[in-house]
Amino acid sequence: MKNFIKYINTNVLFKVAHLNSATIVTKIIAGILTSKAIAIFIGVEGMALIGNLRNFLSAIQSVSVLGFYNGVVKTIAKYKDDTVNLSKTISTTYYLGFFSTIFVAFLCYYNAAFINDLLFPNYRFTYVIEIMALALPFYALNMFSFAIMNGFSNYKMLLIINIIGQILGLLVTLLLIYKNHIDGALVAAVLAPSLIFLITLVGIINRRNLMTYIKVDHISFDILKSFGPYAAMALVSAIALPLISICIRNYIITEIGIKEAGYWEAMNRISDYYLMFITSIITLYIVPRFSEIDTKQEFRKEVFGFYKSVMPIFGIGLVLLYFLKSFVVPLIFNKDFQPVENLFLWQLLGDFIKVLSIVIAYQFLAKKMFTHFIIIEVFLVIMLYFSSVYLIDIFGVEGAVIGHFISYLMHYGIVLLIFGSSLFGIVPGEHSDRSS
Repeated sequence: MKNFIKYINTNVLFKVAHLNSATIVTKIIAGILTSKAIAIFIGVEGMALIGNLRNFLSAIQSVSVLGFYNGVVKTIAKYKDDTVNLSKTISTTYYLGFFSTIFVAFLCYYNAAFINDLLFPNYRFTYVIEIMALALPFYALNMFSFAIMNGFSNYKMLLIINIIGQILGLLVTLLLIYKNHIDGALVAAVLAPSLIFLITLVGIINRRNLMTYIKVDHISFDILKSFGPYAAMALVSAIALPLISICIRNYIITEIGIKEAGYWEAMNRISDYYLMFITSIITLYIVPRFSEIDTKQEFRKEVFGFYKSVMPIFGIGLVLLYFLKSFVVPLIFNKDFQPVENLFLWQLLGDFIKVLSIVIAYQFLAKKMFTHFIIIEVFLVIMLYFSSVYLIDIFGVEGAVIGHFISYLMHYGIVLLIFGSSLFGIVPGEHSDRSS
């Protein structure tokens, strides 16, 4: 507990308070205003369609950058004072990223009709997929530029770009929704992430010397190999969960109706908003801390310290949210979304268990237990889909959030089994055992 407070007051204070908090608050405000606009100008049905596009866009963006982001950040941070290896890292990132992005964009553009049928049954928004494909390279350039700036610890520039980009994206989104309703919302969803590159260009121009590091003959397979585990983990998470969400939402549309799918998407949006804060703390504190510690005793201390210091506050917040749901839903959406209130209980319980689980599961990342992570993640998405479908048939759309709770409860159980000896076993001495 004392270490956690000390860390917050020293290292994390500036990163979270000045970088993450400002960026996250901007994202949440932008998200709430966008949700409000969708509720007013498009309605519940439109919310479901936009949800499918958001999930697909999230997955395809991760594929386009090959899940390299975390690997690039860590490698650049490691080699930022080593000119040769830095050049190899940046060259490998940009050239491989360029070809992968162009390839994915090409596939999306020429298979737009097929993707449309997957995302928008009974609707024709093929042109939106084509716009997405054309915008994808700009998104990839932006993410690789972000990774480089992050690796150089250029947090101030990242903060400014993120906030300005969010505001620009919000203005474009609101304008397009107001003018073109559902068409505008869909176009905004695929364009907004790429628009941030216009702001990032300023940062690149200020660091023009980085361009000298990009050379074809500096592409390194050793660097690429070091990206591999991070890419595999990122791609499994970033592709599997969004695609499963699309499958569940389409099942709800087919079996119950598009309005119910819209209610489920609205609940997911609310969940995303409050989880942003807790995941930022985990990312900035837990992962680096887990990377530093070596003993089971230290691992146990950090996990239970987080549980004692952060989880009670998070739990109280969820309880308050539950009792204020009749106020929160019309505030973020409108009275047409009132049935969303019925989904709160199981969603909030599932998210609480989810956070309990991922705090420990980040040990997979910190200790490079990549195979464990991938197997557990695949199990989660399979369980999430089949439990949701089964329970939707019994309880309607509420079955989707019950499935969410059950899946993360089982995920938590498996994670506890894997790290059981570290968390609950007898530790003879602080330095005698290694954390599993």
